[in-house]
Amino acid sequence: MLDNFWFNIKYGTNHVLDINAYDHVLFLIVLTLPYLFKDWKRILLLVTLFTIGHTLSLILAAYGVVKISANVIEFLIPITILIIALFNIFTAGKGAQKEKLGILFFSTLFFGLIHGFGFAREFRLLVGKSDSKLVTLLEFALGIEIAQIIIVFIVLFLGYLIQTIFRFSKRDWIMVISAIVVGLVIPMLLNSKLFS
Repeated sequence: MLDNFWFNIKYGTNHVLDINAYDHVLFLIVLTLPYLFKDWKRILLLVTLFTIGHTLSLILAAYGVVKISANVIEFLIPITILIIALFNIFTAGKGAQKEKLGILFFSTLFFGLIHGFGFAREFRLLVGKSDSKLVTLLEFALGIEIAQIIIVFIVLFLGYLIQTIFRFSKRDWIMVISAIVVGLVIPMLLNSKLFS
């Protein structure tokens, strides 16, 4: 029982930290960029909303409620990253991320749904015809949340170093990293099967 628990948590953590599937990491980077350590409550809420969306789509897929073409999802995932990166670029230094619950929170939940559908096929293979799909899913979601918090901490720490030691302005930090992410995401879009 405990072995299964640790396996599922580790599986969830590896799902996020997998170097070959860096879309999840890119999304978390652009989501976290505009914030500082003092904004930890807001960041935790955003990351948790993303995990909730991710988990909901896995529930829908695991129980066969919803089926979406893998090609469509493969195209939509980089779109979600691109939207947040461009949002950062156009709002850098304007405090748009400080607004009350709004478009950023709902879009993060929605993007979590999309990212979850990207993993649905593999997750269905993991749980198979198991009776404890929901338990497996919750353990997996806990692993995802742990990995996301690690990534968020690294982004915040790097942001702190760049802005305090190297005297980069917050606006420049957001603009440069978001632009790099846009550069990484465009090939993902062009290589998606919708274009081939």
